[in-house]
Amino acid sequence: MADATPLAAAVTEQPRRKTFYGWWIVGAGAGIQLLQSALLGQAYGSYVVLLREEFGWSKTALAAASSLREMETGITGPFQGWLLDRLGPRVVARAGVLLFALGLMLFSQVQSLLTFYLTFVVMALGMSLMGYLTITFAVVQWFERKRATAISLSSAGFAIGGMVIPGVVFLLESFGWRWTAFASGVAVLVIGLPLTQVLRHRPSDYGLLPDGDPPAPRGAGVTRQGLGGANAGTRDHTLAEAMRTRAFWFIAMGHGSALFVVSAMNVHLVSHLKESLDYSLGEASTIVFLMTLLFLTGTVSGGLLGDRVNKRLLVVACMGMHAAGLVLLSHATGLAMVIAFALLHGLAWGWRGPQMAAIRADYFGPSSFGKILGVSNIVIIVGTISGPIIAGQVYDQTGNYRIGFDILAAIAALGSIFFILARRPARPAANAPQVIPAGG
Repeated sequence: MADATPLAAAVTEQPRRKTFYGWWIVGAGAGIQLLQSALLGQAYGSYVVLLREEFGWSKTALAAASSLREMETGITGPFQGWLLDRLGPRVVARAGVLLFALGLMLFSQVQSLLTFYLTFVVMALGMSLMGYLTITFAVVQWFERKRATAISLSSAGFAIGGMVIPGVVFLLESFGWRWTAFASGVAVLVIGLPLTQVLRHRPSDYGLLPDGDPPAPRGAGVTRQGLGGANAGTRDHTLAEAMRTRAFWFIAMGHGSALFVVSAMNVHLVSHLKESLDYSLGEASTIVFLMTLLFLTGTVSGGLLGDRVNKRLLVVACMGMHAAGLVLLSHATGLAMVIAFALLHGLAWGWRGPQMAAIRADYFGPSSFGKILGVSNIVIIVGTISGPIIAGQVYDQTGNYRIGFDILAAIAALGSIFFILARRPARPAANAPQVIPAGG
């Protein structure tokens, strides 16, 4: 197996220690997601302001770069899921770190819109390989009972990255966007590569069970079917079996509906605050900090909630909060409405995020999780691509974001219906023949 290295002994010693090795994977995953969030994912909105000032590119053109990044994620998602199942998360994440660092350095040298898009392709591929799918894949393998909590803690890195944005803005204003981009590439290499070394594939490779449960007796093997509980006597879905369920498609459409809003905010929020509401870049970054602080609060508490309440109904409520928050931002006439948006959107984003992976793992099991989430990305990218472009085109045509934001709020409200319909499918019986896609 790809991750069954000589370091296996160090991992299998973990049961004799207080800390289950899966929590080290959670910490490393949080650090990796912090890097990509702070240095580009949530910082891109600040880059948009400076790139527009230097080159005069339209909002639609700048939003298209973010959409191009998401399109790449959707296109490569199924292949990435296959790579994760075959090679494990460490190898995939390491390749992503190298590509992301190279892309940031190339980004610092762009002089035209074409080279800007080309560098974004490189950065996008790197962010995909080192990012959410890879980290979540690793965490899902190592946790079952505490799955939502573990996913939420690893996702907290993305939230903390947003809280670092005022510092990134300081560098942008003090040293310029080119210097900041190149220095960011160096930071990704220096910090990211060691973090990828912590990632491991499946606990069963080391004779362990998820959640740090005592290892099975020697020679007994480690199987999910023998764990008991609601899934006793059943097995995980294959990709083909998952795709035959309505839940697979409703979850993907609901997830995509949420990302219409999230992706649009990542690209256009700073611009809206600066140009439509007349805040300075520093003031706008403070609002982003507040929203991200609430996102972090929601992410951590969302994992605890998800392990204790109905995940699906929690997500339905979050979609309503996304919609209400965006309407408040669209029609904001003062700071109170902007803060209310930050409260609703930040908490909804944080509470909902960990449930997206946890629901899929609960419904379909972890065995084919990489492939299932990877194929789901083909549907999800409709939201991540279209959200920023809708908002950007409306701004370019009308001079403000109001109509665009209202459209996105309606899509988020529609997403709540998808999650209402996404009921848990029955698991295949343990002795049922597996349905494998052609060629798979």
